[in-house]
Amino acid sequence: MPPLNFWSIYQHGFARVAACTGHTVIADPHANAEAVLRHARRCSEEGVAVAVFAELGLCGYSIEDLLLQDALLDEVETALRDVVTGSTDLLPVLVVGAPLRHRNRIYNCAVLVHRGRILGVVPKSYPPNYREFYERRQIADGADERGGSIQVGGENVPFGVDLLFAAQDVPSLVLHAEICEDMWVPVPPSAEAALAGATVLVNLSGSPITVGRAEDRKLLCRSASARCLAAYVYAAAGLGESTTDLSWDGQAMVYENGALLAETERFPLGDEYAVADIDLDLLRQERQRMGTFDDNRRTHRGRTADFRTVTFELAPPLTDLGLRRSLERLPFVPADAERLAQDCYEAYNIQVEGLQQRLAAIGGPKVVIGVSGGLDSTHALIVAARAMDRAGRPRSDILAWTLPGFATSDHTKDNAHALMRAIGVTAAELDITPTARLMLKEMDHPFASGEPVYDITFENVQAGLRTDYLFRLANQRNGIVLGTGDLSELALGWSTYGVGDQMSHYNVNSGVPKTLIQHLIRWVVSSDQFDEETGKILTAILDTEISPELVPGEEMQSTESKIGPYALHDFTLFHVLRYGFRPSKIAFLAWHAWHEVGAGAWPPGFPEAKRVAYDLPEIRSWLEVFCRRFFGFAQFKRSAMPNGPKVSAGGSLSPRGDWRAPSDGSAAVWLRDLARFD
Repeated sequence: MPPLNFWSIYQHGFARVAACTGHTVIADPHANAEAVLRHARRCSEEGVAVAVFAELGLCGYSIEDLLLQDALLDEVETALRDVVTGSTDLLPVLVVGAPLRHRNRIYNCAVLVHRGRILGVVPKSYPPNYREFYERRQIADGADERGGSIQVGGENVPFGVDLLFAAQDVPSLVLHAEICEDMWVPVPPSAEAALAGATVLVNLSGSPITVGRAEDRKLLCRSASARCLAAYVYAAAGLGESTTDLSWDGQAMVYENGALLAETERFPLGDEYAVADIDLDLLRQERQRMGTFDDNRRTHRGRTADFRTVTFELAPPLTDLGLRRSLERLPFVPADAERLAQDCYEAYNIQVEGLQQRLAAIGGPKVVIGVSGGLDSTHALIVAARAMDRAGRPRSDILAWTLPGFATSDHTKDNAHALMRAIGVTAAELDITPTARLMLKEMDHPFASGEPVYDITFENVQAGLRTDYLFRLANQRNGIVLGTGDLSELALGWSTYGVGDQMSHYNVNSGVPKTLIQHLIRWVVSSDQFDEETGKILTAILDTEISPELVPGEEMQSTESKIGPYALHDFTLFHVLRYGFRPSKIAFLAWHAWHEVGAGAWPPGFPEAKRVAYDLPEIRSWLEVFCRRFFGFAQFKRSAMPNGPKVSAGGSLSPRGDWRAPSDGSAAVWLRDLARFD
């Protein structure tokens, strides 16, 4: 594979874009050209690939019949030549608004300029003529302009709404421009352009402000970016436009696949721009996975097949430009409090409804569950309790056992008993150590002779016996075994296969990552799903070290010390499962998300003591562990996993759903990608 400049965003599939707004001088193209170049120089210094300016920015949007004056139109062309000349040594593609004469009409145009040349000109498709708008008095409708060219500054350049602009040296950077009202119609030009291959949709807007319009714009930009699986870069006119009858707020923003990446303050006094790094890999992956996107293209091939592509060389810097986008440290756990509460509400009820339906469909058996006092079994138990409540059944129909082994601590066992009493389930204890000793003796295991041999057999004898007992108890008591293992454990293969914690009759946790479990329990407490006593016990369980408690010793056996931090593994899992990213890119993202404790927001309620940072060697080391286990080892366990509901949009690992892979696969290609950087 080619060598990798690890710190360059452009090596990891990103492109930096800017939505620019500032002070317009109405009917003064020279002054406005200077403003465009001032913005452009700043953008170039910051590594911006595409800079988008407001509608008719070279003359002002609000000049009305002055658009019909030759003196003004002559100076617009002169100012445009100044922008073209001034762009020669600058990095960004500049998308500038200008009125241009063509045949017998004037068109409201987006002019794409790069390194001293005009790449092409896109006319506004739908000039509005309602309420405060009166554009058709001066401006021609450009919707049917396809396949043509226009004379600008003595040159013949491509002209039409059918133009795509593709960077030959930045894969998947393909631009399309539309203008203001074009976004507000039922089938906007950008929708066709996206189907034709555009990934970055830009909108040059005038858009005077009235109460509520800013939210409408955001809704449309978000919707366009989500439906088109694209970035949407929007720049509106601001201070300096005429206030004869209207006012202007200079709203500028960048959306990507439905997510707001950057926006400016509204009503700015000076130059403002919203800058963000668009993830082109993410957009490409989403389109590849969502086959209906291309199906839609085929349906509309009559309109999308004849788009023309203008190519250019961006020549982006390969230096460290930082990363201008917000990253969730815990992508399954949003840092925004309102969003996290909504996610927890939905996740919990998905699990509850899934179990309730399964029990109803198979005749209403009892639920048999092993409760260890750890997070996973605790959460599965409170899901089961709520499912019984919703079904109108007594919680005593949940048959819960603690199954202590050689290393079970009094702390976790006491928590388990306290929780079972508080919830009101049928509780019991079954000590597995006598049976485990007999099995180890009959196997002639060294432990049976008094030797401190705590190998995988020693551990799995205990894990297997617990599951074996639960299945036989379920047979005896007309019940089903409720699984407790989570999505993160499935990803890493951290379970005992077959007669072990890998198996159950139904697993409510199989779609829930380890990093979300603790927040689900916190939400259950804070939203008063159970009484105060139960809440206190759940809070105590949240402070317990994650451990299988299988090996005796003075120090508690720590899962994360063996296989790595679940925070990093869940970060990797999300980006592998949701987007199919390369390990090298995931390492780049993980470093930006995790290298500094104080950078970025943490989820509400996340314990201060657990707010840690990871350096690049740590990230790389645990990424290698993940790749070896996820791609090269654990699939055979997932191929035989029990039923359970998908919970997160990040994906599930069910072989009947999101993830289908061979059980005898290899991790080689992922490890080779990881080896591209030191």
